[in-house]
Amino acid sequence: MGSSDRGRRAAKERARARHAQRMTDGVDARSLDANGLAARLWAAANDYSYGQRQVAAAEATALGDADDRQLGLAVAGVFHRTLNLLWPSGWLPYDLVQVIRRECDDFATALVTDVIAVDMSQHAEATLHERWRDQLRQIEARPWWPHDRQHFEQWLTRHILTKVEGLEVVIVALATLMTLPKLPLILPLPGTSTAADAATAVVVDQKVLAKVRGLLAKAESTEFPEEAEALSAKAQELMTRHAFERALLDADEHVPQTASSRRVWLDTPYVGAKAQLVAAVAAANRSRGVVYEKIGFIALIGADLDLEITELLSTSLLLQATRAMVAAGTSTASGIEARSRTYRQSFLLAYATRIGQRLRAAAQESDDLVSDDRLLPVLADREHAVEQLFEELYPSTVKKSYTVGSAAGWEAGTAAADLADIGVSRQKLTPTR
Repeated sequence: MGSSDRGRRAAKERARARHAQRMTDGVDARSLDANGLAARLWAAANDYSYGQRQVAAAEATALGDADDRQLGLAVAGVFHRTLNLLWPSGWLPYDLVQVIRRECDDFATALVTDVIAVDMSQHAEATLHERWRDQLRQIEARPWWPHDRQHFEQWLTRHILTKVEGLEVVIVALATLMTLPKLPLILPLPGTSTAADAATAVVVDQKVLAKVRGLLAKAESTEFPEEAEALSAKAQELMTRHAFERALLDADEHVPQTASSRRVWLDTPYVGAKAQLVAAVAAANRSRGVVYEKIGFIALIGADLDLEITELLSTSLLLQATRAMVAAGTSTASGIEARSRTYRQSFLLAYATRIGQRLRAAAQESDDLVSDDRLLPVLADREHAVEQLFEELYPSTVKKSYTVGSAAGWEAGTAAADLADIGVSRQKLTPTR
């Protein structure tokens, strides 16, 4: 028996012993204060994380007799403690909601969103980094409940749950959060952001982004390839022109180049293959990526504007790849193999590989974009900033290889990538002075 197996068995035995002791002691939940109830919730979540689901369910039933106010304080307390362990461990609001949504149910997602809103309400908005505020808006984390009663009690009423059902949700969500690994810290902690942080952030023209998103949305919805190509080409042209105008402005004003990191969450299944596509786009835009396949995202490191371009183009290409993959599966000529996991994994890996080749070729053909002597030092400084941040966040990384198990899937993915609109087949641009 390995050490990990022995650890799991020991944990299970401890969970059973704790449960048996609680039953022997006959401690009535109605006699416990918030601290005692919080300790019981922690223990139940720990039991659940080690597979003792029946023990955790029994504890939820036992705690259902607790005083409403004390129980509400206990629930708020355990989540406050958990979040204040996760924030320094690199997790962000959107990350937590994504994990809970994938691992738990809608009730748990709503609960965690609420407790994040509670936790953030203790900080002045000015002390939250702008990307924190963006994420809070994105997950819609805002207090909706009157403060004359505990949140947990009102949350139960809103979702039409009994106290025991709600406690089961609490235990499952808590168990999921308490087992999350440490991530690199990529933003200032809540309550610590200053005006200086905002001053160093690269401002991306929101009007340009809005136009680009609108063009890509139209390109993805049209059934006519020529129209999609024209719309995507215009979107890429806008972003490229804006990027180089920004770089020239930095050169004229001697602005130091900086890099940042953000996370792109990917839909299951085939997270690894989809991450390879995002990584290929990132590389073409002077950025780097690290895949967290088991969790479900790829971390990108690059200049803010380059990361914006990477996210926008990746989103469009992922949609195109998925459509092509599904179309191959529904084609009668493709047969049953085209609907197999092996075929689809091979399809997406081939798609990502070919897109990377096309983007690199397009970059080599666009050398005139950086012919302005003012741009070269800026781009060199930006590359240095990216590499420096990458080494700081990820001092040791391991390259992972993927097995291609379907030749037909690989050929189909390559062919689909050749047809994909990467938005670079157009007249070369000249940087605007």
